[in-house]
Order: sequence, then C-alpha cells, then structure tokens
Amino acid sequence: MRDLTTYFYTEDGVVKAVDGVDLDVYRGKVLGLVGESGCGKSTVASAVMRLLPPNGEISGGQILFQDRDLCQLDQEAMRRYWQSADMICLRTGFDEGFQK
Repeated sequence: MRDLTTYFYTEDGVVKAVDGVDLDVYRGKVLGLVGESGCGKSTVASAVMRLLPPNGEISGGQILFQDRDLCQLDQEAMRRYWQSADMICLRTGFDEGFQK
C-alpha cells in the first residue's frame, strides 16, 4: 500500500479519515494495526477490501497485490478478483486472524 488516502463525505464536510498510509505485508506474514479509537484502522482494512460505505472514497494512493493496483479495478473486476484463489487465501487468512 502506497500513500493511501481515504475520505468520507458528510453533511458537515469532508473527513480525511486516512491520509498517506504506507504498508508492506509480505507473503506468509501477519500484520496487525494498532492505534487509538478513531485513528483509521478499520478504514484502512475496509479500503483494502474495497468495502467502504457509500460516502467513503479512496481518494489517492495504491493498494498493490500481486503487481496489480486494486484501486484501479471497477466493482465488477474487484468482485471477480475477490473470487480468485489468491484473494480467497488472503480473505481466509484475514478471517482466521480474528478468530484466534
């Protein structure tokens, strides 16, 4: 992940929830995000999975997985990519991490 920026558009204006986050996660490794309440941990995870609410937007940066920028995929392409074997492994690993 390079320079991830995620905004939420509200009635009160724009909320810059994530601004310039860089992360590297290597094959076979686990990454934990730790921080204060409201610091953007869940927003980063939701952005990676492309599961932001309707008022949320990845405004900049890259989410690279297997040399592919997931931010460049439209919803249908992301759905197909999610169903690929590699993404299923990623999703399973993600789910198992919360079950321990």
